[in-house]
Amino acid sequence: MAYGGNDWLALTPEPTLEPDLPICDPHHHFWDKRADRVPYQRYLLPDLLADIGSGHNVRSTVFIEARSMYRAGGPEELRAVGEVEFVQGIAAASASGIYGPARVAAAIIGNADLGLGDRVKPVLEALQAASPNRFRGVRRSASWDAHPDLERRAPKGLLADEKFRAGARVLARMGMSMENTLYFPQLPELADFARAIPDLPIVLNHIGGLYRVGSYGNRDDEVIPAWRKGIATVAQCPNIYLKLGGVGQVRYGFDWYTWEKPIGSEKLAEALAPLMYYCIEQFGPDRCMFESNFPPDKVSSSYNVLFNAFKRLSKGYGPAERAALFHDTAAKVYRIKY
Repeated sequence: MAYGGNDWLALTPEPTLEPDLPICDPHHHFWDKRADRVPYQRYLLPDLLADIGSGHNVRSTVFIEARSMYRAGGPEELRAVGEVEFVQGIAAASASGIYGPARVAAAIIGNADLGLGDRVKPVLEALQAASPNRFRGVRRSASWDAHPDLERRAPKGLLADEKFRAGARVLARMGMSMENTLYFPQLPELADFARAIPDLPIVLNHIGGLYRVGSYGNRDDEVIPAWRKGIATVAQCPNIYLKLGGVGQVRYGFDWYTWEKPIGSEKLAEALAPLMYYCIEQFGPDRCMFESNFPPDKVSSSYNVLFNAFKRLSKGYGPAERAALFHDTAAKVYRIKY
């Protein structure tokens, strides 16, 4: 198993396509000393700068919580504030301009327990205080599945829980957004949740949690139609936006991370196109955004190859549509200004 690493990724060099096309990368992480994140146990500003500096015109990025750098003490519900404090410092360093023109972590998504209901307000206020100019909302995984081989990051039925919905309403009243991850069978649950709180902007990660290994492996004749139906359902909710990416993760069922030589952008675009085209068809470019999901997706391809693939598969769209997919939708959703 080859399984990622910069030396391995360097075996597939490519010239950057359309290097002037503006990009806002709406999904990446920072962490350190994460033994569970082989081969990227550390991913900090120099690592991201090396990736986004590979040739594409990345104007800004969005940090998404990674359960990292939490405070070691204090009230349990406030420990996640430490992560926002940590990333705010990185963002301030990037904003100085000495590391290049990209504005790293121009928006920050943290973590809070929305299950606190109305009591989540002081937690959100503490997160906002840690980053007054960049904090935009929180991510809460709703991932649950009946199959025991799938990691459960939430209790069953979280999105229908009244306390959780009360916390989400606080989020909406404070003008913030909710980032969401789940497994594809849960997409109808997300649609119900979105309809119940129509004034809350919801960003659905990684093309809606498609899963094609383990209990869902070798079942594309069932899995893909169910996923497509779920995507069509959530697309009917105007307050849901969709991230186009995350597919390089092992659970999406592609074996690129095992290749002796990493995949190139032509083959990657060919493999991604059916999934991405369907998502864009359902949501429209003004509610879709290409994401890197680095470093998790880095186990399958380099940053340069990934965005080359996105550029290849989006060639058939018009200039305004492509601007939305690569930059404008993300800048709008995360309220990024230059």
